[in-house]
Formats: sequence, structure tokens, C-alpha cells
Amino acid sequence: MTVNNLYDALRAAFPADLDTWAIETDDGLVYTWRDLERGSAMIANLLQRLDLPAGSRVVAQVDKSVEALMLYLATLRAGLVYVPLNTAYQPAEVAYFIGDAEPAVVVCTPDRFGWVSKLGFRAGARAVYTLGADRSGTLLDRAVHQPDVQTPVPVGLGALASIIYTSGTTGRSKGAMLTHGNLLANAEVLRTYWGWRADDVLIHVLPIFHVHGLFVAVHGALLNGGPMLWAAKFDPHTVLQWLPRATVFMGVPTLYTRLLAEPALTPERCAHMRLFISGSAPLLIETFRAWTVRTGHTILERYGMSETIMLTSNPYGPDARYGGQAERRGGTVGFPLPGVEVRIADDADRALSAGEVGGVQVRGPSVFQGYWRMPEKTRAEFTADGWFRTGDVGFFDERGYLTLVGRSKDLIISGGYNVYPAEVEGAINELPGVAESAVIGVPHPDFGEVGVALVIAQPGQHPDPEAILAALRQRLANYKIPKRCFLVDELPRNAMGKVQKNVLRERYRDTFAAA
Repeated sequence: MTVNNLYDALRAAFPADLDTWAIETDDGLVYTWRDLERGSAMIANLLQRLDLPAGSRVVAQVDKSVEALMLYLATLRAGLVYVPLNTAYQPAEVAYFIGDAEPAVVVCTPDRFGWVSKLGFRAGARAVYTLGADRSGTLLDRAVHQPDVQTPVPVGLGALASIIYTSGTTGRSKGAMLTHGNLLANAEVLRTYWGWRADDVLIHVLPIFHVHGLFVAVHGALLNGGPMLWAAKFDPHTVLQWLPRATVFMGVPTLYTRLLAEPALTPERCAHMRLFISGSAPLLIETFRAWTVRTGHTILERYGMSETIMLTSNPYGPDARYGGQAERRGGTVGFPLPGVEVRIADDADRALSAGEVGGVQVRGPSVFQGYWRMPEKTRAEFTADGWFRTGDVGFFDERGYLTLVGRSKDLIISGGYNVYPAEVEGAINELPGVAESAVIGVPHPDFGEVGVALVIAQPGQHPDPEAILAALRQRLANYKIPKRCFLVDELPRNAMGKVQKNVLRERYRDTFAAA
């Protein structure tokens, strides 16, 4: 089969019997593979009737639903560029994204139509539609009158398929441009590396405006021709109810900690499961170990980002490239995926040896084409020999496992010494009474920058901040010890569960101003 459109490859994997179930939702609706094919065809025909120029963008800020998934598939089929937006974005943020993307089509929830439509038409949109989670809205009202047969536009694998805006924790958000070929190459390698099987059933509880939920989870199931149990939002009781019917679960660390809080999580409940995958944020080693004890399963942690999709993974089975190792090691993100090159480099882009900490750089078929309308930024993020600087800091051990120690922007340079927050957080999290921590750098009149630790206590525990710092002095070099420690009830997080350290840095930036 010649693949000139990602949808060609996804559709080819559908089962022979299109009337079998493809998706079952948490409110009891069942969609067949034929429903996905016909629904996406009608929406694609609606988009094509607009006679849009090649490469036109379709911005979607809609709630998670199967119809929202059909909109994504329809955009691929029509040869257009899909731009998903987090549903938590507020008007000022949406205004920036629409102004930057200049979409030809905007789709939003019905309650946002008034102000979103003004933004869309001001940016030159040809049409603004609505789509509700309850299958309401003008998108479906118009699409239902279109033919339910459509031939995907043969754009070629080098054509742009999606723009994913990064979270924008520093500076303004950047649009990572991903092609049909980028997305297909990553989905194909994960299908093999994670051992997708004909009888797999995926529990899908992630949002679909993000790489994890859309390109990793959805593509994984569709390219395998496997059905999904589909929840609009994560609910631990729903997941526990579904576990005996499923084989694969993908989640962020927060979801695993919430499931661990449920007494009904037992080895018996998970007996039918094949694989639990975690990503999008660091998985605490305590969560990793507790999950194995409670369920008998070892979580597979992997590493990727908007600009590259998945890069590394702990092994599902023996990896012949690394001495046949199949061990999933907590605290690491595993080996580079087949076909992906990863190196650790210094500030001069020179490769470092095992055990040396440096910047994580990558190249491979899933690495993005650059940042939308930011050629200078794109050039700055690639080395002269074509490696993408991820902005993450890490090291390879002697067995080839990659460990991430933080983001380069999170690096604390205190008195001339480099302090990696992940190392300090790991030491804090092992202390009695500590549930989780975050270490940030803030200005200091003497050292330039120092660490501040924010600690969440375990339920019913009240660890003393000074005792925490005293315990760290027995474990770490003095320059790594935070100068202050605060107990907090919660840490600010983005939609994928990542701690927003930029928010914390701003909140605590004046801690030492008086000094």
C-alpha cells in the first residue's frame, strides 16, 4: 500500500469487520469502526467543500469526545493541518494561538462561540463551527448532510499534519510542526517496541489536545486495529471497572497515584492487563515501586516531547541492542527507540561519555520540522550537524539507560556550582512523611541563585522543614542543599500533570529580597 496520508495507514489497520466495536465511552455509547470511517468522511467532505488552500490550519478547542477524534481524522483526510488547543486556555491565550496560526477553520465548544468566532474571523478564518461533548453543535449539523465516502487527499508524508503548541513555560508558546511521516514513523516503531497485539484493548483517559493522548495513545490503538474504552475525564472508579476488560493503560504519574489510593486496586483486578505506561512527567520511584507491590505489574516509563513525539522507552521485552535486557528500571526512561539517535552533549555540542551529565540531543524520523513561523528559533535549537537540543538534561549509565535530571531552564547555578533539582527532589522524596517535592531556583544577593524546596506531606504527616534540610545535609553536598523549605498543600500543574516550576519561581522569587 502506498501511504500518502497518515489516515491511509490508520484506515488500513481497521479490522475486516467494520461493524465490530471500536470505542465504548464512559456514558455507555458504542461506536463501530464503520462509524469512525463514515463520521470522519462526512466532516472531511465538509472541510473540502470550503475549497481551502493547501496547508490550511484547523484550530480545535473542544471537549474530549469521539466526535472530536473524528474531527482530527477528518482534518488528516482533507489534507489540512490540525491544531489542538488545551480546553483550559483562557481568551487571551486563545487569541494568541489563533492570531499566530491564522486558521482557515476554527472549531470550539458552543458556549465559547461568541468570543472565539470574533477571534477567528479577525484572523481570517473561512468558517467557525461549534462542537459539544454531547454531540451538539454546528459542525455535526453541517457534516450530516455530506456524503459518507471520501478519499484521503494524497498530500505525501512530508506534508504538515499538525501544529502542537508547547506549554510556554518560558517565553511565548511555540508551534511544533509535525508531518504525516513524523507521526506515522513514531506510531509504527511503538507498535513493535511495545508489543501491540491483536487482542489489545486500550483504556483511554487522557486529553486529546496533547501528544500523549492523541499521537501516542490514539495512534497506537488505531494502527493496531484495537478498540478503546474511552473516558471524557479520568475517574479512578471507572478505570478500576474497566481493568478486567482491557490490556493497556497509558497515564501520567498523577493518575497512578490516584489509583494507588483506591483499595480496590489489586493483582486480581489487574490480572487481564498486559502493559501500564507512564509519561508526560517524571514518575516518582515510590510510585513505581508501590505499583509493582499493589498490582504485580511494572510500569513502563518512556520519554518524549511535543517536538519529537516518543524518543526513548524502557523495554517491553528483551532489547537485543542492549544485551537482551528487558528490565524496566525505575527512575530512568529507558533506551532510545529503534531508529532514534540520542546523545548527551556539553555546551559546545560535544558528545559526552556514560555517566556524564549534559544536554539531551536527538535526531530521527519523528523529530519535528521546526517551529511555526519562527525560523530563527528553529535554527537556534538545532546543532550544526542536525541534532535537536531538547532542553532536557540527563545522562546514560553504563547499560545504556537514560536518566533525566531536569530541564536546562530549571538548572540552578548557585555560587558557580550546578545544582540539578531532580537529584535534590529525589533525596527529599525518600524522607519520612514526604509525599512529593519540587525544588526551584530563586535570586539570592550573595550566591546569585539558590534552591528553595516546596514539600507536600503525606496524609496525616507533618514533617519539619528544618529537619528535612538537616537530613539532606547528611546525603548531599552542601551547595546542593536548598536554603529554604516550605510545606505546601499542592503544587501547580499543567493539564498533563507536570509541575509548573515557572509559576513557583515567580511565586517565591522575592524569598531572599530582604537579605
